[in-house]
Amino acid sequence: MKRQFLASVYPDGDWFTAEAHEVAVASQGRTEEEALANLKEALELYFEPPVPAEIPKQILIEVDIAADSAASLS
Repeated sequence: MKRQFLASVYPDGDWFTAEAHEVAVASQGRTEEEALANLKEALELYFEPPVPAEIPKQILIEVDIAADSAASLS
């Protein structure tokens, strides 16, 4: 799936910074083109689903909750 993002690119000292407006993702490069290429890679990594190293355990836990606290949960 492809998605477009509005990005800003601006000089930042000896570097250029590129930021995606819709999400909190930014990157840098020595040139505008490099900053945008790095931003594209950062966005691809940002939206890549996590892959666990091993299957997580699911454990049922029981917690005592005071009666007046339980009423506020309903």
